[in-house]
Amino acid sequence: KLASSSFLSCAILAGFISNLTIQRQYFPTEEDQTGAAKALLRLQDTYNLDANTISTGNLPGVMHKSQMTVEDCYELGKIAYSDADYYHTELWMAQALKQLDEGEESTIDKVTVLDYLSYSIYQQGEIKRALDYTLRLLELDPEHQRAKGNVKYFEFQLEKQKTAEENAQKKEERGKRDTTEKKKKSKKSFSLIPERKKYEMLCRGEGIRMTPRRQSQLFCRYHDNNRNPRFVLAPVKQQDEWDRPYIVRYLDIISDAEIEKIKQLAKPRLRRATISNPITGVLETASYRISKSAWLTADEDPVIERINERIEDITGLEMDTAEELQVANYGVGGQYEPHFDFGRKDEPDAFKELGTGNRIATWLFYMSDVTAGGATVFPDVGAAVWPKKGTAVFWYNLFASGEGDYSTRHAACPVLVGNKWVSNKWIHERGQEWRRPCGLNETE
Repeated sequence: KLASSSFLSCAILAGFISNLTIQRQYFPTEEDQTGAAKALLRLQDTYNLDANTISTGNLPGVMHKSQMTVEDCYELGKIAYSDADYYHTELWMAQALKQLDEGEESTIDKVTVLDYLSYSIYQQGEIKRALDYTLRLLELDPEHQRAKGNVKYFEFQLEKQKTAEENAQKKEERGKRDTTEKKKKSKKSFSLIPERKKYEMLCRGEGIRMTPRRQSQLFCRYHDNNRNPRFVLAPVKQQDEWDRPYIVRYLDIISDAEIEKIKQLAKPRLRRATISNPITGVLETASYRISKSAWLTADEDPVIERINERIEDITGLEMDTAEELQVANYGVGGQYEPHFDFGRKDEPDAFKELGTGNRIATWLFYMSDVTAGGATVFPDVGAAVWPKKGTAVFWYNLFASGEGDYSTRHAACPVLVGNKWVSNKWIHERGQEWRRPCGLNETE
């Protein structure tokens, strides 16, 4: 009986190990962990979040908050450290230390955290603070050899710094530097702010450049595209989102049932989104585009064919030469940094393999609401369009002359809370008979 029981136990254990081996392929990898950590750091920067806010889960729209552990904060700091990102190393090691000081139990000790913290602060040029944290480390571990050496080094550097400051003071007293004339710092205009900063500002809802006067020129209307038979009795609801470039939104343009069908078709095929290398033309992943995407053809399901027809009827643009419907899913931290949809003059072969010319226009369906983040922003003009389920936005990428409209450079802001589903249609030149309408108050 004992032998039988032992055999049964071995069989159960062998079955468990076998099942674990099969399931291991679905476990998060080290790459997944690093990617998730970097996504959190992107969110922290884009939305000006302090480490404590993220650690406590005190984010907009979050109902069930869960505290990050000391280990979580420490791992984030270590991943930043491995990239020589000492700014974020400091933020997350300081948060780990804060939680340890508050009494949280952890397998990570204060000495280890203080070691990383002091070094990351030193690398940012703050020697006095680095020394203070190193002295605190030595109070906990008086025999820490690296800390002993660092104390001597930091004290030596501080003495050099003090001497340099004293010499500068003497120079100043000799009249070699005029301290009475202070240059006034002028506030930079939005146009002079670096694109990265403009992008992050717009993602937070800051820096939007729509004046009240321009806002008064934006309208809502019923649109039937010159009495298209499909819309004579039931015109679509169209509203102006922006004047230059001219961006419109269509309301209630895709049903929940259609959205679910598109997601159902796309989910099995979702893969990490790629970009076309401007030099080699090869498709590759990039850190500035974090999403998963799939392509759906019109012959796969009547829903896709119906949606293509709807876009054609509304815009008056031919869909036969358009690209297939692209479905994209952005999880937390998912983003696509500023880019153009059309091929520029320095990319003459951008869409050569398609044989359909450049991308005239972009149609973008929003297939989910996003709790926080996820806006579509146009940094050059200070425009922001927020996701709203069941709507679509549309704009032209080219002027009627065929020249690219550089004001259409846009980005998908990182998703802070929630999940963002979109699908888009890129419409090409070939086979079109069109005249791009001017934006409001705009001439060609």
